[in-house]
Amino acid sequence: MSALSTMSYRWLGRTGPEVSALSLGCMGMSGMYGAADRAESIATIHAALDAGITMLDTGDFYGMGHNELLIAEALRALPSTRREQVLLSVKFGAQRGPDGQWLGFDARPAAVKTALAYTLTRLDTDYVDIYRPARLDPVVPIEETVGAIAELVEAGYVRHIGLSEVGVDTIRRAHAVHPIVDLQIEYSLLTRGVETAILPVCRELGVAITAYGVLSRGLLSGTWTAGSVAASGDFRGFSPRFFGANLEHNLTVVAPLAELAKAYGATPAQVAIAWVLSRGADVVPLVGARRRDQLTEALTAVTLELSEAELAAIEQAVPADKVAGDRYPAAQMSQLDSEP
Repeated sequence: MSALSTMSYRWLGRTGPEVSALSLGCMGMSGMYGAADRAESIATIHAALDAGITMLDTGDFYGMGHNELLIAEALRALPSTRREQVLLSVKFGAQRGPDGQWLGFDARPAAVKTALAYTLTRLDTDYVDIYRPARLDPVVPIEETVGAIAELVEAGYVRHIGLSEVGVDTIRRAHAVHPIVDLQIEYSLLTRGVETAILPVCRELGVAITAYGVLSRGLLSGTWTAGSVAASGDFRGFSPRFFGANLEHNLTVVAPLAELAKAYGATPAQVAIAWVLSRGADVVPLVGARRRDQLTEALTAVTLELSEAELAAIEQAVPADKVAGDRYPAAQMSQLDSEP
């Protein structure tokens, strides 16, 4: 292994902006993995920006607006000129009730524009850099949704259009309406389905991959054990990969990663992130650090340059086809256009 000295940068698709090789996913700062500390969350955002991370990813439904308000608070503490150096990536469309329950998706053109109006207010900004539907609305043609965002681009409220968890046909249809800069989709050592058809089509069209779940919700972090218990509100309390026999099996599948990481002088999380970084210059991992110590660990992954032999050893040691359980509960899996 050789080391890189500083944060590196990549282009977000053929028509998108330059971004840091790692981006910060802020979802976990708004309760999706249990309670988070507000002050520590803001300090983590500041530390990420100071380290050279340029893109912050959020969704208007993370904490029912809490996440956007948190990011706005963090950005207000920075010099006003810093806004141009920060890329805000926002997902919309997921509907939630006051009790937090998921109610479906709404990507009608009027809903798109209404959602953005509220997002701009919560984020205290005049524009967002990348705007994307969180999922495909099954009753609204993607052409109508992307067409509405394209009008917002023309008006100056949005800079670029992205997608999330959609399949090949949807990507092609959306890209025909307006250039798509990136597809946000789960991609990790344990989740490689994107490689079969979606990634090749994205590369054909010049669409980058913004990879989330790079640590498989913690399975690849080296910190989750058979005795770990999901906190109240933690997504993992509902994830099939963290249930009973599935969890016991999956911990066995990922166990060899710890030994490899030790041999490389790294942690399992760093090796897992570095593996995703190695997938290509058009793949940008989103790290969901909620604390500065987690961020520091993730940033070190940028300094790991794995050889072809090491990458092959990692893939052989942690075979994705051995993972037990879907990545979401059945109801949510049925809403993923990205799944066959």
